[in-house]
Amino acid sequence: MIQPNHDSHADAQFGSRAAAYVSSTVHAQGADLARIAQALAERRPARLIDIGTGGGHVAYAAAPHCAEVIATDLSPRMLDAVEAESARRGMANIVTCVSAAETLPFADGHADAISSRFSAHHWNSLARGLAQARRVCRPGGLALFADVVAPVQALCDTHLQVMELLRDASHVRDYSAAEWVAALGQAGFAVTAIQPGRLRMDFAEWTARMGTPAAHAAMIRQVQQQAPREVQDNFAIEADGSFTIDTLLIEAVAA
Repeated sequence: MIQPNHDSHADAQFGSRAAAYVSSTVHAQGADLARIAQALAERRPARLIDIGTGGGHVAYAAAPHCAEVIATDLSPRMLDAVEAESARRGMANIVTCVSAAETLPFADGHADAISSRFSAHHWNSLARGLAQARRVCRPGGLALFADVVAPVQALCDTHLQVMELLRDASHVRDYSAAEWVAALGQAGFAVTAIQPGRLRMDFAEWTARMGTPAAHAAMIRQVQQQAPREVQDNFAIEADGSFTIDTLLIEAVAA
């Protein structure tokens, strides 16, 4: 049996769950999303490219502050859902483009700003995705990246990656803040601000949104229950499996 490649796997995972991500309250709110909207309101870029738009929540927040928002994703079905929601909201300046983060089909400096939220941990290559983001962003342009952030402690990091992979087979890696800063610097971005956050994940909603198989959900619960105290405390693991993760929003400028 020939297995699909990573991008095809991610498309299969997320395309079938498109409606769940458009309606997800976890993705539709948060201090990071509010700050993204504020930063764009301050800069009012002519064109924003949102990489790995998922349910389109950054695009919806950005639309009032940009002349054009290009929402990219490797899942055509996800973008179909974003187009439908954009039309429902009357946001005619949102357009979509099917593309992986590592192969953006735009000219150098095509955008005045770029963004990506809760997407990079699915990218096949963070380095190539960030290099593409830098290429399509004009010098001096605004860059906004938000994602789950891996703990500094290797023990907690390992447990997080295991839970993520069991829940979603297209997961690649949650990166630490230090890894993010280093990767952005190598890609040609200058970090100007980092906003940390904490996000509670309701276990039932978290697994249902991705359609996690029951057997995998049970394995996650077993991993949680057998985790040492340091892991239990770091993720504030609750009796029903709900837990809390660290996030970050990085603001940067294309150097």
